[in-house]
Amino acid sequence: MTVKTTVSSKDIDEAFLQIKDIVKETPLQKDHYLSQKYDCNVYLKREDLQWVRSFKLRGAYNAIVALDEKDQQNGITCASAGNHAQGVAYTASKLNLNAVIFMPVTTPLQKINQVKFFGGSNAEVILTGDTFDECLKEALIYTEDNKMNFIDPFNNIYTIAGQGTLAKEIIEQSNEDNVHFDYLFAAIGGGGLISGVGTYFKTHSPQTSIVGVEPAGASSMYTSVVLENKIVTLSDIDKFVDGASVARVGQITFDISKNVVDEYVQVHEGAVCSTILDMYSKQAIIAEPAGALSVAALDQYKEKIKGKSVVCVVSGGNNDINRMKEIEERSLLFEEMKHYFILNFPQRPGALREFVNDVLGPKDDITKFEYLKKSSQNTGTVIIGIQLNNHNDLANLKSNVDAFDKSNIYINENKMLYSLLI
Repeated sequence: MTVKTTVSSKDIDEAFLQIKDIVKETPLQKDHYLSQKYDCNVYLKREDLQWVRSFKLRGAYNAIVALDEKDQQNGITCASAGNHAQGVAYTASKLNLNAVIFMPVTTPLQKINQVKFFGGSNAEVILTGDTFDECLKEALIYTEDNKMNFIDPFNNIYTIAGQGTLAKEIIEQSNEDNVHFDYLFAAIGGGGLISGVGTYFKTHSPQTSIVGVEPAGASSMYTSVVLENKIVTLSDIDKFVDGASVARVGQITFDISKNVVDEYVQVHEGAVCSTILDMYSKQAIIAEPAGALSVAALDQYKEKIKGKSVVCVVSGGNNDINRMKEIEERSLLFEEMKHYFILNFPQRPGALREFVNDVLGPKDDITKFEYLKKSSQNTGTVIIGIQLNNHNDLANLKSNVDAFDKSNIYINENKMLYSLLI
């Protein structure tokens, strides 16, 4: 028997019929703020408003209902640090199935509690491994030993077909408004979303350019498809955009993406943070880092999309409120508004006032002042954080700091020092 390894628009149509009574049809909304900002028509597909606040429910449910009744009764497993786990837990509760969900021990408590909430008595959570790869290894061993069924988050044709159902909704919703999209932007992690969405659009809206968006610190699909023409495992990834930080894409998603993705773009994690804050303050949308990726990519396409119609998939809204301080910090660093220095500071009255008067602009602010070492000498080593009113004043700030202490160290340019000290 030949195992099917690709997905067609017909598969997505069938998946839509399977999941339509369980999965919410999320809104396709024209965003007036982004449309004005980029001088085009920007629409958002609001998967952050899904029952589990992400698109992952679509694929998880479709993959589970594709199992025969005996396999379903044997139980299901998955390995996930977040959204896929919630989709599996929600499905297990709806279908009254036994689910064992493996999550890394480093998973935030908020995500663990959400999985338990959606799964109720049908889902058991096992915390194991410091990393996702360690967690996955344990999940696969457990699955084999207990003859259960592992639900892959992306490298599964039923998962991919389920994710593709949001593309069917987009096209049907846009047809009602007589809108035809020139560009579609969607995040890539393991590639399940872009594979499903791209497949459906290539059949029903071939004029639409499909743009896959990855975090700059984890661009595994771009590296595999464009740079190497084979699947590669990234040795080191930035895990900040947790919903899209995948070191190795799937074989099925790799093969499909080669045929359906027209362009790839990498977005700096700091730009993602700025977009999260912008979406919250301007549009009252709470997007997780992976959910904001598609919107963050628009800055790199602002000339291409002028006068065009664009749709961005806001893939999820499971943002831990405890991360907001880090998000703001990363945004300020990316926007070149926040700067840190180590310098020798005079240990005498009035020294700080002199620093403020001689180094800072009238609207700049000190956000951190900490002695690394105080001594009986005339100076002490200090970490100082400065937030500029205008990022264009950086050169002047550096010049003033040099005049104050020519042996200063600019921490922003030293990743190791920043991670140790800030």
